[in-house]
Amino acid sequence: MAEKTIKTNELSTWGQMKRMKLLYFMLLLPMVMLFIFNYLPMYGIIISFKNFSPGLGIWDSPWNDFEHFKRLFTDFMFLRALKNTVFISFLKIAIAFPAPIFFALLLNEIRNEKFMKVSQSISYLPHFMSWVILAAMIIEVFSPQRGIINYFITMFGGDPVNFLSSKVFFIPVLILTDIWKEIGYGAIIYLASIASIDPELYEAADMDGAGRFKKMFHITIPSIMPMIIILFILRLGGILNAGFDQILNLYNPLVYEVADIIDTYVYRAGLEQHQFDYATAVGLFKNVVGVIFILGANAIIRRKSEHGIW
Repeated sequence: MAEKTIKTNELSTWGQMKRMKLLYFMLLLPMVMLFIFNYLPMYGIIISFKNFSPGLGIWDSPWNDFEHFKRLFTDFMFLRALKNTVFISFLKIAIAFPAPIFFALLLNEIRNEKFMKVSQSISYLPHFMSWVILAAMIIEVFSPQRGIINYFITMFGGDPVNFLSSKVFFIPVLILTDIWKEIGYGAIIYLASIASIDPELYEAADMDGAGRFKKMFHITIPSIMPMIIILFILRLGGILNAGFDQILNLYNPLVYEVADIIDTYVYRAGLEQHQFDYATAVGLFKNVVGVIFILGANAIIRRKSEHGIW
């Protein structure tokens, strides 16, 4: 009987796959692209364990007995970049991560549909613009000579401030512009989760006399909490991704002390100084830490609740 049941399950699984063959065919191209562009390049990780010479190639370059990884924790520039990366990522998690949640909750409370659609469209727009374009706009807005911010500062009797060359103001500008760019697009998934909440819950709350805030805190937020937890775990996996495109287009040598992160450090070491093996070792270290954070955060959250990625 057991063997017959197993065969029946196998046939039913194969039958389902045959019925959905067009969907599997559509999935084939993305999987092939993922393999070519994400998995095949992992072969190059080997050079992080070697003294790589382009003339000798990857396999013929000599092994270095983990020399690059030993260098990591004695390199002042790397340690500074690591500290800045963790600090900026922590600020983005603490400030920028909740912003789309609050924005989605606010949009959900708007009863004028036209106003809500216009607000959504305007908030989505910056996401679809590259940091190259946005950085040019931000540089103009915060310019000491031409920027509108400094125009108002001088109008009220203050002195112009070079925000993007100031170690004090650069990080706040970084966080605020990151929120501005992603808050609208980040709210989409939360709005979708809110839309899937059973309307009967709100109807029951109305009958009990609950107001908007009570319904938000006792129905909406608990209902979208699984999605918040999953996205939070994934965000922790990128704890060492502090925003390469944004920082590369906005920073300058005057703020390296507070703004140089691992990705910009790898960019300079690998592409500008041609230390390909050392830059690969730094990148490998960053990715291993990200995997550890994902596994650790998921394990902790699964122990405390039923939610998690797996």
